[in-house]
Formats: sequence, structure tokens, C-alpha cells
Amino acid sequence: MPAYDITKLNILVLEKHVLVRKLLTEVFTEFGVPNVQSTADPAVAWNMFADFPTDIILSDWTHGLDGMAFLRRVRRAPNTPNPFIPIIVVTANTEIHHVCEARDTGMTEFLAKPVSARLLYSRIVSILEHNRPFVRASHFFGPDRRRRAVDIMRNERRKARVA
Repeated sequence: MPAYDITKLNILVLEKHVLVRKLLTEVFTEFGVPNVQSTADPAVAWNMFADFPTDIILSDWTHGLDGMAFLRRVRRAPNTPNPFIPIIVVTANTEIHHVCEARDTGMTEFLAKPVSARLLYSRIVSILEHNRPFVRASHFFGPDRRRRAVDIMRNERRKARVA
């Protein structure tokens, strides 16, 4: 895995469980990232997002913390500071319908708990290396959900047939 200097990133962590919040903050400290804001409250997270120059958001999604509502607000609210910010959903909700819901709500990356430092770093590298364009449709705003060149090629062939 390529090495990147991520020490200048500003990270916002929205996580319900205090131990996981502390663990994520400590992992970023080990990565050399000094600017990590964290909370268990989506309203506080929104205020931090508005006041703190955030580069990446990690959002929990669990009973008692609706990470999808927070994600929708970041992506779609008229007063959002940055609807294009990369958002990593970090959750124990790992059934395929949860992954699809997070994808369809506009997440950038998905991490299943328990999270290792290596997996967290790999998702950040993925964000840095694969800056996907954003798509706006009637019921979706977020990074292009297609991840493979095959999907893009298939779309190009469809356009050619229609024309």
C-alpha cells in the first residue's frame, strides 16, 4: 500500500461509543494526524463540521445514532459547508442491504466494525487515489456509485446505442 502523508488532514468522527471514538482518535494520533474532532451527537457533529475545516468524516450508523440522516444532511442540506466531503461510514450494520443503503445515501467508503488501523488507512488511501466524480439525480447526490471501468464502459455502449 502506498505511503501518504496524511498529517495535514482534519478529521471529524461521529461515533456513538466512547471507546470506539477514543480508539479512532488514537489511531489518527498514531498516523500523525493532530486535528481530530469527535462526538456522539449528530447536532454537535454538524456544528463541528460547520466550524472546523474538515477533510474527512467518519460516521457511525447504529441504534441510537442515525448516521444515514447525518449523511443525508451533509450531502443535501442547503446550508451544508461542503456536500462533496468524503464520508466513511463505520458500522456493525454489515448486511448487504445496509451497505446498499449507505451507498445510495451518498457515502464515499464503507468500513465494517471492528475496524483495524490498516483498514482505516486503506480507505483513506482509496479516497485519495480514486477521487470519484459526484452525481446529482432526483433521489441521489454523492460520489459516482460505479467503481469499475467495466461499468463506465457499459454506460458508454448504452449511450452509443441510443444515439
